[in-house]
Amino acid sequence: MNDKAPRSLDDLTALTVTVLNALKAKGKMVATAESCTGGLICGALTEISGSASAVDRGFVTYSNEAKTELLGVPAELIRKAGAVSKEVAVAMAEGALTRSKADVAVSVTGIAGPDGGTEEKPVGTVHIAVACKSKPTEHVHCWFANRGRQAIRLETVQTALTSILNAIS
Repeated sequence: MNDKAPRSLDDLTALTVTVLNALKAKGKMVATAESCTGGLICGALTEISGSASAVDRGFVTYSNEAKTELLGVPAELIRKAGAVSKEVAVAMAEGALTRSKADVAVSVTGIAGPDGGTEEKPVGTVHIAVACKSKPTEHVHCWFANRGRQAIRLETVQTALTSILNAIS
């Protein structure tokens, strides 16, 4: 087991505070677009008092229809690339950015298990994208060890928070 892997959202408090402080210092707001984490990233951010000055909104877009309706991800893109793909993660982040008042948006889409994995996209496959105004969208492709649904979701939150921090630094 990865000793640095979070075991609960409480394990991510220091990182979350760092992200919020960095956003506040730069006068930026964040939006989240979440599939496999089901709102955990936004939940971690808003757990911290004073987060309202840095968190604009969170989109939980678990279904493909929600990705299309709320974020504007083309249904054809989901059909062609698959919901768990770089292309969809990028479209989710960019959609959240344009449908919010945020300066930065993070998206996650993946397979947290225990079902749903394939040989091509096994359980633990996650795509994260961060879109910032006037910057190219960044993408991270993760393969987390299949140590269970909770572990994959928490590692996704940790990586997404770190990706926000990297994008605004």
